[in-house]
Amino acid sequence: MSKGRERNRQRAIARNQRVKPWGELPRGYSPSEGVFLIDKDQGVTSHDVVGAIRRLGATRQVGHAGTLDPMATGLLIIATGRTTKLIQYLVGAEKTYTARICLGVGSDSDDADGSLYAAATPVVDEARIDAVLADLRGDIMQVPATVSAIKVDGQRAHDLARAGHDVELDARPIHIHRFERISDLTDGNVTLADVQVPTVEFDVVVTTSAGTYVRALARDLGVALGSAAHLTELRRTHIGPWNVADAVRVSDLRDVIEEGKILPSAQMDEVCRAIFPVIAVDDADESALTSGMFIDRREPISRGARTEAWPAAAFNADRPVALVSPRAGMLKPDLQLAPQPRG
Repeated sequence: MSKGRERNRQRAIARNQRVKPWGELPRGYSPSEGVFLIDKDQGVTSHDVVGAIRRLGATRQVGHAGTLDPMATGLLIIATGRTTKLIQYLVGAEKTYTARICLGVGSDSDDADGSLYAAATPVVDEARIDAVLADLRGDIMQVPATVSAIKVDGQRAHDLARAGHDVELDARPIHIHRFERISDLTDGNVTLADVQVPTVEFDVVVTTSAGTYVRALARDLGVALGSAAHLTELRRTHIGPWNVADAVRVSDLRDVIEEGKILPSAQMDEVCRAIFPVIAVDDADESALTSGMFIDRREPISRGARTEAWPAAAFNADRPVALVSPRAGMLKPDLQLAPQPRG
């Protein structure tokens, strides 16, 4: 067995041995198909949640639209069955977070789960902090957190960092739509090696493009203020049109299965109407699209949450048929959405 496979096997064993906040999970009665909005518990990985939905939903076909660190809580989008086809269109959605930043103490992971170290005592006021927050908005280049899942020469950056290797990640373009302070400044302290290190803490709200590390934003804020900073709390509240207020916890889904009921999820038609422009097609168009043929171009009759005009979801009455986009003055099928007949 290769070293990589053995490492993954050991991780899987460790994951299964950890006590999860939802306890033992029953297996679902029939394969699930749909999109679940999950409010992730603190202290578990996104992979833990995927595994829980795999068991509760009695399916191996599970995907997610962006992970959360173990320390973080909030919205995860999990898809099962045929709706996993839509994951590629969900991962790029804009995301909103609330977070708490601790200024004056840094972390090798940029959050409270890492090794903390003291930095220069912050001498700041609200106006200075707000000015730096403004400088970090818009189109910027960000170096991701070193302890991240980004691959370097085929290995995860966090694995290399924890093995003692120097990890250098390239900066990447991101867009910060909103980065604002939403609380007063609070003086505090953190005990490091029996020494009280003075800190300043405050809450922020962040709305950002996909691929952004909010903890790296906290790091960069600290550097810009002549100190260091890390996240002590992080909660994702929105992904595209979806709100964590509409999400459920894994323990809620466990209770549904234990009551002998079907797991509640958003179905293919609901998800498509929420995120894509919609065009109307008839039976002849549906037959053509499902055969991989082009149809005459027409304009959408409604807009979805995605900012892109295409692809659009072709609907025959209430039935999603395919995702389509323009080519040569017509519409070509990009992705089949209707159930495929079994041979």
